[in-house]
Parts: sequence; C-alpha cells; structure tokens
Amino acid sequence: MTPLHVAIIGYGTAGQAAALLLSRDGHRVEVFERAAEPGPVGAGFLLQPTGLQVLWELGLLADAMAHGRRVNRLYGETPCGRAVMDMRYDGLDARLFGLGMQRGALFSLLDAAWQGQGTLHRDHAIDAVSDDTRRIRDQHGRWHGPFDLVVAADGSASALRAATGAVKREALYPWGALWRLVPQQAWAWPDELRQRYLAARKMIGLLPVGTRPGDPVPRLSFFWSLPVADFDAWRARGLPAWREEVARLWPEAEACLADTHEPDQLARASYRDVALRRWHRGRLVVLGDAAHGMSPQLGQGVNMALMDAMALRDRLRAQRDVETALSDYQRTRQAHVGIYQFWSRWLTPIFQSDRDAVAWARDVAFLPLGRLPGGRGHMLRVLSGTQHGLLGTLRLEPGFLRTIDGIASTQPFPAPSM
Repeated sequence: MTPLHVAIIGYGTAGQAAALLLSRDGHRVEVFERAAEPGPVGAGFLLQPTGLQVLWELGLLADAMAHGRRVNRLYGETPCGRAVMDMRYDGLDARLFGLGMQRGALFSLLDAAWQGQGTLHRDHAIDAVSDDTRRIRDQHGRWHGPFDLVVAADGSASALRAATGAVKREALYPWGALWRLVPQQAWAWPDELRQRYLAARKMIGLLPVGTRPGDPVPRLSFFWSLPVADFDAWRARGLPAWREEVARLWPEAEACLADTHEPDQLARASYRDVALRRWHRGRLVVLGDAAHGMSPQLGQGVNMALMDAMALRDRLRAQRDVETALSDYQRTRQAHVGIYQFWSRWLTPIFQSDRDAVAWARDVAFLPLGRLPGGRGHMLRVLSGTQHGLLGTLRLEPGFLRTIDGIASTQPFPAPSM
C-alpha cells in the first residue's frame, strides 16, 4: 500500500502498538494523547500467549520476559480454602504460560521502541471527527488533518466510537476495583495468579508482575473488587477497618499491604461493556477497548489491544483500498473477540455481584466442569486467548512457540508451585 498519513488517538497499549507497527511499515504516524505527560494507567495485567506473540512480532518479547513474571497457574478459592478454580497452562501445551507485567513496563518498552518514528502530540484531547472522517478536533476547537486514516484507540470511555454511527451497547459495569502495586517479598505463590472469593460480593486477587525499567523491585498487582457506587463509602470507612477485613479474608494478602497507609495509594478502576455493530466508517477505525471494552474477568484487554493493532497492520498490507482493509480488519477480529465478549458478559456476575445463589453454584460446579475433558480444553483455550469462535482454536505461530520455549529454558523464572 502507498504510505498513509495516519492519526492515532490515544497512547495506551492499542495506540502504542498501532503506532509502532504502522510506522515500521512506512506510514507517517501522528499520535494525539490527552495527557500532558503520557504514562501507564493501572497496576498490572496478565499477558496471554496471544499477546506475547504480538510482542514477538515486534521484537520485544525477550525484553518483556526480562521484566515480567512467568505465571503457570490460575487458582481461586474461598476463605475456608475450598478450591473454586484451578487451571494450568501446561494442560493445553507444555510450552505455554502467562506473563504478569506492570503496565509501566509494557508502556516503557513500546514507547522506547517507537521513539523517533513519528510525532506525539501531548495534551491533545480529541473530541470529534469530521463528517468525511479525515479530520479531528481537539479540546481547543482546532482541527487537524486531513489524514488518510484515523485510528480511535482512546479506551473504553471513547469519545470517538460514536462517530461510527454503530454503537450497539455502551454500559458501565456496576462493579469496579481498587488496584495497587505492592512488593512481592516472600509471597508464597510467585508463579500463580491467586484469587480468594467471599461469594461473589468480595474478591481479592494477587498477580506477580515482576519489575519495570527504573525499578528493580519485583511486585504484585493487588486487586479488590468493589461496586462503583461504594467507592466513596469505602474511603469514608477508613483504611484500618478495610485492612482488618482483608486480614479476616486472607491474612497473607493483608501482609502485602504493610506499606499501604492512605486510601489514595489505591487506584480506582471502572469498566464498560462495549459492543459495536461496525468498527469503522469511511477512514475512521476503532481499536482496543474503544471497540470492544469488557470486564477484566477474563484478563484479555491488553492482549486484545495488541492483536487489534497487528490485525490492522496486516489488513492494510493485504489491501490497496483503505476502506476494504478496514472491513477485513473488523471481520478478522470479530471472530475472535465475539466469544470473549460473550463469556465476559456471562461470567462477570458469577464473580462480581450480589447473587449469592449464583456464587454458591459456582463454588460447587466450576472446578468439576474444568476437569471434564471437553470443558477443560475449552476453559484453557479461553484462558490462553486462543479460543476462536464457539469451537475453533486460534493458531499460534510455530516460530513463536519455538522462541518462548527457548527463552523460558534460559531465563530464571521461579520454579512452579506444587
């Protein structure tokens, strides 16, 4: 394709990956970011094999693994120690694993890789797209463009997806979370995502996320589930009372909060359920959470953003006509994203709601279902990001599998938990 003049709105994971991939293909890229000092938003996340494959494509896999922490198992239990969920990647393929990472680490790696390849406009909150979808307007009323392609990667609260004229659903989940990075220290499960549930009303999660550039201290990403409407009441209640509650539910988790003394040390997060009938119009296309925001219950947000960016790059390579390429991009990604939107919508109330009967059924049935031959394979494919449609499997590249096998054999990851 003839090199395009591309505007990317948003410098989160989707915007960063798209900027890097399109710049490397020779397109002239300008990124517009609302923050005066761009940086990561959030604590930590779990990169699945699908997201790791995109980093392999970008040449950033070894750096990501040097900072991240290998995760072999996802385990959830009740406060009395009853197992609810127990899934291991090696049940799908012995070479596969997740990688816990700090958002700051991934942001820094993508930012450093893109430096010098395009223009980053800071403090530019883009709030409108022109009717012909070639120009964009910032918060001061200034218009920029024309562009050959406008990429809206401005997150789940996107101001631009409505310009597609095809928003099907855009709802705020009633439950959100409190997040914080805490020192890993002597945490007993260094290669596991650990969760503890009190019915579906309370959930604590701890994920090893390694280090980030400029900070060599290994950390955990701490998660506390909370209704969005209760954020202010939680703050008014005071930190000591909350920490006492955490200690009752999970003493080892509360010990990780030793240096947590102020409510402002924990970040608040809310989530949206977003679905579009069409991800593009004219020269405008929507990527990442702006196109398909969902609950973090399946841990796929960052992975989907990376995959969206690579799919857009690939379709622009394959088609001369931009609008045809955008249509192909949507068709390619919807087949994968759709099943995750479905499961996210149905699973979220099982883990975050006031429905005690549903939580009881989960505690009784979830683990046995995961041990059935058919159910186990399906759950593991959903976990790893490789479920494609209702029954299909997303193929991972043989070169990628050989690479992670080689890197994993040489890097000092922790020994798997028993």
